[in-house]
Amino acid sequence: MIRTVYWKDGAIQLIDQTLLPGRFEEIRIETLEALWEAIRALRVRGAPAIGIAAAYGAALAAQQYEGKAVEACLDRVREACQYLATSRPTAVNLFWALERMKRCAEAHASLAIEGLKERLLAEAEAILEEDIRLGRRLGSHGADLLKDGDVVLTHCNAGGLATGGYGTALGVIYAAKEQGKRIRVFADETRPLLQGARLTTWELMQNGIDVTLICDSMAASVMRDQGVKAVLVGADRIAGNGDVANKIGTYSLAVLAQAHGIAFYAAAPWSTLDLSLASGGDIPIEIREESEVRCLSAACPTAPPDVPVFNPAFDVTPAALVTAIITERGIARPPFEQALREMDERNASI
Repeated sequence: MIRTVYWKDGAIQLIDQTLLPGRFEEIRIETLEALWEAIRALRVRGAPAIGIAAAYGAALAAQQYEGKAVEACLDRVREACQYLATSRPTAVNLFWALERMKRCAEAHASLAIEGLKERLLAEAEAILEEDIRLGRRLGSHGADLLKDGDVVLTHCNAGGLATGGYGTALGVIYAAKEQGKRIRVFADETRPLLQGARLTTWELMQNGIDVTLICDSMAASVMRDQGVKAVLVGADRIAGNGDVANKIGTYSLAVLAQAHGIAFYAAAPWSTLDLSLASGGDIPIEIREESEVRCLSAACPTAPPDVPVFNPAFDVTPAALVTAIITERGIARPPFEQALREMDERNASI
């Protein structure tokens, strides 16, 4: 278990993932501005982890209110949620968590100020604990899709570092290991920010998983020549028809998987589904800084400094290329619109 983000002594504690794998360092977040920057700069990243961090941000806003007027404290929480919602646009967990915190605040507006503060912090803690518990359930469902000796290919990082501590796509691999299955992983480096190389390989090695790093451009030949049985990815938002928004390059892997007759699985908690969206065409795609593509680091430019750059952080994989969607509520298969709707109705109380 990795403690990605948690509350400690009146502030938010999180791993600065921009420093991995060279240095493991936790940073203390004491202001909303510092949290906004941490989310935007990918110090904390991964849809579930962003949601947890944002929930703690709402709690932090309440904790730091020094007055006694409940309505003024509620205004502070609302303003904090509105501000944090501007940090990143694609991962729906961010907005889901902030809405949940606002509902919690409104529901407990009759409490005295200290009671309201305690209730909001407890709600943020509950979001973290639920993520870990539901991640294990998701992993257990997904592990049933893998056989002993399977080779899987991953993209970006969807493990403990991207969640409350267990993982989504990598959680499937961890659960398979707990079942006694030997799983071999090829991890895409995931340009431009190398989350696969820096984070996934580090995390899998920490957990004793057989992992081999490859360049993104090697995926097709690895699928053909190395016995890959499944592509396993996370998601930042899933539309009602099963279209999956995930780290840029995911769509390419889905096309390659179909060409090679390989299963393509997306693993995500139910909070990542946005059933209000008819298709992935409605998902906002974050465009990030050009410098991320021009340079591997400030000291290592890889392109002319003035070359124009197009840098979308995510792409959308059409549902037609997705074999199954793995959630804590079970495994959804095509046709996804019907399967997800029925799963929502059947498990609304979970």
